[in-house]
This record gives sequence, structure tokens and C-alpha cells, in this order.
Amino acid sequence: MKKILLTLSLSLGIFAAAQEAKTEAPAVDTTKAWSIQGQNTLMLNQAAFSNWVGGGANNVGWLAGVNYNLTYEKGKDLWENIIILGYGQNNTQGVGTRKTQDVINLSSNYGREIAKNWYASGGVSLQTQFAPGYEDGNNPDAKKISNFMAPGYLNVGAGFTYRPNDNFTMTLRPANARVTFVLDKDLQYAGTYGLKNDGDSSLFQFGFLGTAIYKIKIMENINLTNTGSVFSNYLDHPERLVLSYSGILNMKINKFISTNITLDLLYDHNQIRRTQLKQTLGVGFAYNIDNGKKRSDKKDNQSWMKK
Repeated sequence: MKKILLTLSLSLGIFAAAQEAKTEAPAVDTTKAWSIQGQNTLMLNQAAFSNWVGGGANNVGWLAGVNYNLTYEKGKDLWENIIILGYGQNNTQGVGTRKTQDVINLSSNYGREIAKNWYASGGVSLQTQFAPGYEDGNNPDAKKISNFMAPGYLNVGAGFTYRPNDNFTMTLRPANARVTFVLDKDLQYAGTYGLKNDGDSSLFQFGFLGTAIYKIKIMENINLTNTGSVFSNYLDHPERLVLSYSGILNMKINKFISTNITLDLLYDHNQIRRTQLKQTLGVGFAYNIDNGKKRSDKKDNQSWMKK
């Protein structure tokens, strides 16, 4: 009997210890560190005329694009990646095909938290276009003024990022290298995009870069994304600021149909000494991707920010 009781006691003791260890095991944080938000769009427009006294030219156009934000948040680490690609054309009877949209914008920024909402950060970005651009409304018979990586702007720098919430991010880089590439030989002459000599394929600048992204929910299914930047070259005429602003107003009609209005403003002394403006309006197919709440959305699980 004693052997039976001893065996039973040992068994119960082991079972109780196992249960206690299981109870005291730390809870697993299942919140995703990666957040992927994006939109794929295809906008179409068309007009046809037959014996129309008011006049007009038959035309058809399209615009396709992707806009993705991939964010990694874990512990004190913050890594944001942005992919913006867009291209569009319009074909008008009697005029031909003209480009209406052309953008490549890629950026990556990594930060390590040093104070609440503040990160020591470093990053890289690239802006260029897919196809040649011409004077006289992109007429291929006119003078060529741009091309893929002509210009192409590469920024590499270090500084600080302020991110109080998912709707606002500001990055200040007092040390930023900016390289302007002009890889099209037809455009490599002095003065083009700031090139110093004929045959040069790049221009190096070093200065301050500030960028900010601010997202506003105007009302249900209507959102405005504002992006701005400023660059000052320490090495040559720091007062000649490169200023840019981009606004995207997205009005969602249903799960697959939306309207996009975009506005882009740019001033760059090395391009032309005037303010550049581009505006587009499109209605069409849009497919949004959102993989659910990311860590910073979960209000009852923000202790990671204080570690």
C-alpha cells in the first residue's frame, strides 16, 4: 500500500508541477510585426463622337498603378518601405498617343527608438520614370527632355524620424547625400539637371532632407494622403530649396471601384526655374490590400514601445 501511495503521490506531484509550469508560461504576443497596406488601380477613360456639331476627337486612355506601404514594427525597431509605381497613356484621334502618368518612387527607412515616438534613423530612396518625356506634350517628334534614370534621384542619409501614430511620419536628415543621374547620352550636356560638364552622367549633392507623410480621413471611404519634402544643398547655393508636394484623394465607391484625384507640385532650380504642376483624375478598378491591425493599432499591447 505504501508503494502505491508513494507512486500516486509522485505522479500527482509531477502533474501539479507541470500544470503550474504551464499556467506560468508567458502569454504569446500574436500581433503581427509586419503590416502590408496597398492599392492596385486601373483607371480607364473614353470618348467617341459622330456627326457631333459641338466638335471633339475620339480618344481612349488608361492609367495603372500600385501604391504599397510595408511596415515592420517590433520592440524598438521601425522599418517602413514605400513602393509607388504608375504609368498611363491617352490616344487621341489625329494627335496620337501621349503619356499622362509616369512615376517610379521607392523608399526604405529604418529607425531605432531613442525616445517616445522618436527614432534614430537612416534610409534610402529612388525617384525616376519608366519612359522618355518630350516637349510639346510628350510628342515623340519633339525634343526629348527626360528618360528612365534621366533624371534619377538617389537619396541616402541619416537623421531622426518622428512617428506619433500611423497617420503621421516626419523624417529629418541633416546628413543626406543626393545623387542626380542622367544616364541618357542625348541629355548629358552642361546645365541639364545641374550637370557641370558635357558628358557628365551624375551630379553629387550633400545637404539636409526633410520629408513628411500625413494621412487624413475626411469621411467614411474618403481619404487624403499628403506627402511633402524639402532639400537644401550645403555645397552650392543652399538657399535654392528643392520643394515637392504630392496629394492623393481616394474616394471609394465600393469594394472594387474608386475615384482618385492626384496633385503634384515641384520646384527644382536645376530642372526649370518655375513651379511644375501635374493633376490627374480617374475612375476605375481599385483593389485594396490590408492585412489587418498591426502592432501599433492594438492599444492594449503597447508595452513594446517602452522597452
